[in-house]
Amino acid sequence: MSQFVHLHLHTDYSMLDGACDVDKLVHRAKELGMPAVAMTDHGNIFGAVHFVNAANKVGIKPIVGCELYVCKKEDHRIERTPPEGDTYNHLLVLAQDDQGYRNLTKITSEASLHGFYYKPRVSKNFLAEHSQGLIGLSGCLKGEVAEFLMEEKYDAARKAAATYTDIFGKENFFLEIQDQGLEQEHRIRPGLLQLERDLGVPLVATNDSHYLCEDDAHAQDVMLCIQTGKSIQDTNRMKFHGTDFFVKSHDEMLRVFPDSPQVLTRTLEIAERCNMKLEKVSNPFPHFDVPPGFTLDSYFEHVSREGFRRRLDALRVLQDQGRLKHSLEEYEKRLAEELRIIQQMKFSGYFLIVWDFIRYAREKSIPVGPGRGSAAGSLVSFAMSITDLDPLQHELLFERFLNPERISMPDIDIDFCMNRRGEVIQYVTQKYGRENVAQIITFGTMAAKAAIKDVGRAMDIPYADVDRIAKMVPATLNIKLAQALTDSPALKLAYESEPQVKQLMDTALRLEGLVRNSGVHATISSFWFRCTRPRTTKS
Repeated sequence: MSQFVHLHLHTDYSMLDGACDVDKLVHRAKELGMPAVAMTDHGNIFGAVHFVNAANKVGIKPIVGCELYVCKKEDHRIERTPPEGDTYNHLLVLAQDDQGYRNLTKITSEASLHGFYYKPRVSKNFLAEHSQGLIGLSGCLKGEVAEFLMEEKYDAARKAAATYTDIFGKENFFLEIQDQGLEQEHRIRPGLLQLERDLGVPLVATNDSHYLCEDDAHAQDVMLCIQTGKSIQDTNRMKFHGTDFFVKSHDEMLRVFPDSPQVLTRTLEIAERCNMKLEKVSNPFPHFDVPPGFTLDSYFEHVSREGFRRRLDALRVLQDQGRLKHSLEEYEKRLAEELRIIQQMKFSGYFLIVWDFIRYAREKSIPVGPGRGSAAGSLVSFAMSITDLDPLQHELLFERFLNPERISMPDIDIDFCMNRRGEVIQYVTQKYGRENVAQIITFGTMAAKAAIKDVGRAMDIPYADVDRIAKMVPATLNIKLAQALTDSPALKLAYESEPQVKQLMDTALRLEGLVRNSGVHATISSFWFRCTRPRTTKS
């Protein structure tokens, strides 16, 4: 087993900064014999669920953390105008247990909701109030301790380290020591060693990993250019110096710290202390109040059958005209079966909640769409007026929507008037509580053609040449660049005969599929309760 664990690591959820694909990362950590690996993206924990599931799948311990942006001033909340001259430092935090993860979600939420000014920032006071269950590390060269040491202000660095020791507790704060070949890192090392002696705060080695392998350095550099809108030819731009910001093995780290093996093995001690469990909520739905005399299931069935009775008049007209494709007996049988499955899967509350806010919208004359997606295959949805499409008349399958053999959350896509959808969100928020309602994030990833165009711009290749290459990618849904090179003879020829095209494609191949940006899901189904999975879209 490796005697080193990466505790400071950025995945592609550090938008256009980290070039580490989560699934490839956990496989690489497993390959290197590491018992655990951390994810510490800039200012967010967007990738937590993806990361934990991927790590558990390959059998290594996931450590969820974040590289926070901490305000230099003691306390403030940035609402609209930031305090004059306020800046920030980096600070690494790791969730030690479930309480730590909950506090980490509160800290990152506070930073985004009230502390956002270019970056999601948080105050030390808020951090101190929510430090339980967290382990703190002093951060990279942008950390407060390192910054003071670079300015040769040892007393200030000592005070900063002591402050963080007070915030996290003496056993829960560590000084990071890094060596990616930068002169500043070598310059502050004596100061870090002195702090360890003076304060008794242990040193722990980290590598500020932003990409998986050393030969990914060029691709990550191009990614930074995409983020900043610069060309790789620009000399005055954000750039990582050197190629050491990758996921190193224990032996590679030992070559960097040959005289201090304890700063490597200390990462194992920290990893052993981190035992957070990210489990699905057993009942993710808020409480829905039903009238006296009803249970949740019985009221759901009551509403469904009453709604179906209202639909019967129109169905009988079609039957009399000979246009009804299925008998009313088949409708009754289908309704009973759907009700049984929905109740068995414990989704009665879900349907009642959706039925309720659609009913509210119609009462307030807010335009509502007829329904789309797999939910249109549900006769219960039709009976409850969640949708206006008769699934039997249109030969739609309920099993595409819900299947007891494939347990998954139901997903009802509903379109509301774009001008008044906020009223529906406000109604749900007031009824169920702000803490139970959230809008779903959506991630844009670099699809094949988009990766070519983004990389081409960053590499300063003429637009006409980039467009020519992009058009060689077959118009196949979700095609990958590797497949495009096989399926398109023209693209393969250009790749093999034109050095510039080869460099463009090789770089795009490394960046393809990585997260490019985030946004709010466009439809009304984007607000939901407690915890649902994020959506991913391809750019």
